[in-house]
Amino acid sequence: MRILVSISLALVAALAACAASTPQADDSVPRLRVQVLATLPHDTSAFTEGLELDDGLLYEGTGLVGKSEVRAGLPGRPPTVRATLPGPLFGEGITVVGSRLWQLTWQNGIAIERDAHTLAELRQVAYQGEGWGLCHQQDRLVMSNGSDQLTFRDPATFASLGTVAVHAGSQTFDQLNELECVGDSVYANVWQTDTILRIDPANGEVTGLIDAAGLLTDAQRQQADVLNGIAAIPGTDEFLITGKLWPELFRVKFVGPA
Repeated sequence: MRILVSISLALVAALAACAASTPQADDSVPRLRVQVLATLPHDTSAFTEGLELDDGLLYEGTGLVGKSEVRAGLPGRPPTVRATLPGPLFGEGITVVGSRLWQLTWQNGIAIERDAHTLAELRQVAYQGEGWGLCHQQDRLVMSNGSDQLTFRDPATFASLGTVAVHAGSQTFDQLNELECVGDSVYANVWQTDTILRIDPANGEVTGLIDAAGLLTDAQRQQADVLNGIAAIPGTDEFLITGKLWPELFRVKFVGPA
């Protein structure tokens, strides 16, 4: 998820091609795979950090200093509203909570609260550590910081409400990136892999390991970066998934076995 702004796009693509190995877990963890139902176009200039569907609109947060923004529009269409982040802010995960949208920054220690309709900034709140992924579940936010920890936060104040370590038995899983909350589960991209974890946030236990490899062709991979973007489609068991600089947005189901 993290690159220096000075690194060229060619090197970024090379790093993506050398992605880390797929996280492993014992045989008790269900293995799932991605079933592609449809594809939609995706902006290849979007360094995707957060993805969420709300009330028919697809919200997307992007990263990189000087290029970070949050945008909203119909899936597969150009955004109808967008807001940019000034340097040196590096945009990260986003989530919509009612009429508000929260946006993280990577190493700036700032969460930005926005109007979900206009994306206008309402206020900034400081937090400790890095910001990676964000989603909301019932009366709390769930945040990742690249470690094996999920942090729960108050959706009104952004104050920390506690943490949980993600694990399968005694094995922990770090590099947790973009998040999506669905019912009692949290889905998490694992940075530099094609793996998505399904997590029980009550205890941090991994309840599913999803293999999302093979969505892009070899030619597409040369221009793209890592998988990063999960948006549940409300009222269904389907998701939209994409990645940084990816040319396509995939409508999928997570099915098993892998």
